[in-house]
Amino acid sequence: MQMVDMFYDQLEDAKARRVPFVIPIGTIEYHAHHASCGTDTMVVTGCLRELEKEKELVICPPIWYGVASYAVCPPRVGHVQVDEDAYFQYLYCVLKSMVDGGVRNIYCIPHHQTEGAGLMPMTIACHKAAKRIAMEHMEETRGKGWWGSDDYADYYENLGSADDPFSYIKVIPLIGAEAQIQCGGFDHAGKYETSLMMACYPDHVDLNRCRDNTEWFSASAKEASMELGKHMQACTLAWLREAIQ
Repeated sequence: MQMVDMFYDQLEDAKARRVPFVIPIGTIEYHAHHASCGTDTMVVTGCLRELEKEKELVICPPIWYGVASYAVCPPRVGHVQVDEDAYFQYLYCVLKSMVDGGVRNIYCIPHHQTEGAGLMPMTIACHKAAKRIAMEHMEETRGKGWWGSDDYADYYENLGSADDPFSYIKVIPLIGAEAQIQCGGFDHAGKYETSLMMACYPDHVDLNRCRDNTEWFSASAKEASMELGKHMQACTLAWLREAIQ
C-alpha cells in the first residue's frame, strides 16, 4: 500500500496492526552518463514494489534529496548534496511526526554508500534521528529517569522486541552485508548497481551512453545485464523478507 493513496482509517488500521511503515531513503546523485540521477532512490522503490506484492507494507513517500557528498564528483547538474546536519533535522521532523502519531514499526531503507552495510554520513544521520526520537519520546511519555524506574525492570528481556522503544524506528540497508556477497558484488554506477537498476526501472538505463563515461567507477557498467539485475533483486528481496517484520 502506498501511503499517499491510503485513507485515514486504513492508516489507523495499519498502525494498530503494526504493519511496517517503510521509508525509501535516497539521493539525487550523478550516476555517470548511462543511469538516471535518481538511481539510489529508485532501486529502493523498485525492490519495495516487488516486495509489496507478497508482504503487507505501508510504503511512505521517498526522501529523494540526501547526503550525496561530493566524493563521486564536484558540483554539477543532477547531483544534489544536503548537509548531514540539515538532513538529520529534516528526517527527525518526519520520523517524530510518525512516532507521535502512534506508529511503532518504521523502517528507513537507504542504498547510498551502504557498502558492507556500514555507517556513512547519511546512514549515521538516520540512526541519530531514530535514537534521539526514542529517547525524547520516552522522556515525554514516561518522564525523566524512565529507564531506571521499576516499570522498566524487564528492559533487557524486551530488548529488540516490538515493545522496545529503540526498535520503533529501524535503519536497514537495501541490500544487507550477506546479501551483497550473494549478489556477487557492489558498486556505484558500475556493473552491479546498473544491473539492479535495469531490473527495477529498465527505461532509466541506457547502456549505449556508456561510451561517454570516463570515470573508473563506471567502466564496468557496459557489462551490466538484466539477468544479473534479476539475480541481485532476488537476493535483495530475500534479505528484505527477513529484515522487515
